Amino acid sequence: MVVRRKIIVLWVMWVILWPLLLLGAYQYYYVNISGHSLDIALFALLMGAVAWFPLTIKDNPVFFVNGISMVVFLVFGLFAEILLTQLAVIIVLLKIGAGKKDAYRYPLNMLMFSFVSVIAAEVFVLFGGSHASLAAQGQEQIAAIFGYALTIYLLNVVGNKLVDKLFYRRQIKLIDEGMKWEVVSALFTIPVGFVLFVIYTEIGIIGIFYLGIPFVFISIILMLLYSYREINRLLERTGEIGHRLTYRMDVANVYDVFTHEISQLLPVDYVYIYMVNNGNLRLERFCDVQLGAGLPPEPSNRDKSFSRTVWETGKPLQYRYAPANRRSDGRPDPAEPESVLSMPVEYGDTITGVVTVESVEKHAFEKMHFQVMNILTNYLGVAVENAKNYEVTKLQSERDGLTNLYNLTYMEKLLDNFFVSDDGTHEPAKASLIILDLDYFKQVNDTYGHEAGNEILCQIAARVSDIIGNKGTAGRYGGEEFVIFLPHIGLAESRQIAELLRAGVSDEPFYTQNHLSGDKQLTTVKVTVSVGVAAYPTHCETPSELFRHADRAMYMGAKRKGRNRVAVYKGLQTS
Repeated sequence: MVVRRKIIVLWVMWVILWPLLLLGAYQYYYVNISGHSLDIALFALLMGAVAWFPLTIKDNPVFFVNGISMVVFLVFGLFAEILLTQLAVIIVLLKIGAGKKDAYRYPLNMLMFSFVSVIAAEVFVLFGGSHASLAAQGQEQIAAIFGYALTIYLLNVVGNKLVDKLFYRRQIKLIDEGMKWEVVSALFTIPVGFVLFVIYTEIGIIGIFYLGIPFVFISIILMLLYSYREINRLLERTGEIGHRLTYRMDVANVYDVFTHEISQLLPVDYVYIYMVNNGNLRLERFCDVQLGAGLPPEPSNRDKSFSRTVWETGKPLQYRYAPANRRSDGRPDPAEPESVLSMPVEYGDTITGVVTVESVEKHAFEKMHFQVMNILTNYLGVAVENAKNYEVTKLQSERDGLTNLYNLTYMEKLLDNFFVSDDGTHEPAKASLIILDLDYFKQVNDTYGHEAGNEILCQIAARVSDIIGNKGTAGRYGGEEFVIFLPHIGLAESRQIAELLRAGVSDEPFYTQNHLSGDKQLTTVKVTVSVGVAAYPTHCETPSELFRHADRAMYMGAKRKGRNRVAVYKGLQTS
């Protein structure tokens, strides 16, 4: 985004310099054009027609009027060439949708092309070129013509890069897509322009029709060729993104990859991913391309309305131009989106979300972008559902089916990952493990039934999880045994936590309605636990030893010494 101070300076420079450039061109490079009004009008029409088919490469228009402007310069002089080139510049900017918000592009391009024209005219004179004779005779005249044309080409390339660097503050590359197409245009337009000049000098106004119409067709062909290549590039990149999304097994990672890739692929400033959740649209991801990914404090009503409309109708929306919203002071807000493209995310016949992308530029999204978005949102719908299914499967494989605590396999893997770093060495951090076993739980099952026993196991799991909180991870060891891993917690603190667990289970009764009596009356059941504690590195060196020592402390130090107590592995001290 261009700062206001630069725009003001630019307009001041244009008001001062552009009339001076025109005046200088008229006084020092003027060629008498009386009697050639129709010729000039036809050349203006021809340049306007060519300018109507520009290539827009990263917001920079490339158009192919240089060959025609060269003929105008050679025949009618610099003053006429500047005026007709300025007309072509205005037509190009109108075609790409430059409006009030970016009106500064008019004086910027008019100044740049005027300076290019003046410098190229000086090169023409330095090479010995002359307007005295229309014939392109002699090596000196031909050298001057091609020196002029080459100067126009080089200054356009350098000028565009300087404007990008100094005015727009963009990162520039010496050789980029725009420069490649400038080369292509020069290879076509300079020779054709020279031939047009020769034919015009020989047969007059009819020569404009002989080569003018082919010139327009060349512009159309180059524009279609660029569009074809751009569509192929976008589709190829779209396929790569689809593969990347397919391999993502985490829903959050799917959103992150999609947001990053689409902000790199399409000319967007803002990306929103809404997903359907409990009958409502919930914003899952937002990306401001300038600031990075994140969630906005609150999506605007405008953004919500686009996405909600797409969700409710099931049809995509595309706005190529939107009236600028106003700020509190009544002025247009340059950060407000002008172009909007909103697509439903579908899985099967169901709309599972909406992706909305916005640009602060008018006419930012073309038909090819619409097609690419359609493909990408289909990829997103499948990738999200695959990731959700994977997460459910993974969760089922890691969780105990009854209590929803982690199972023994997961707990063993958790300890292994904690103990072993990427280079295979032991982690220096301390850790503790607690194993608790319900006392006489077989009697509970025999008295109240296994259904009641399962109900109590679930209540115990919930109580253990509440006591542990975020200090560690709880799992079901098997049967009526539970295990708690406490990373970065030493023996003294883990023993206190173990006592809290013992008291939390033993001091408060549990309740069941699913007992053998069948009357569904709420029944109180008293349960106690025996608890064993082991710590690393105090008692062991490996994860398996930590498990074994905590288990031994529970059986030898708690179970055999009366139950309903806490035992520590070393010395089997009891509380």
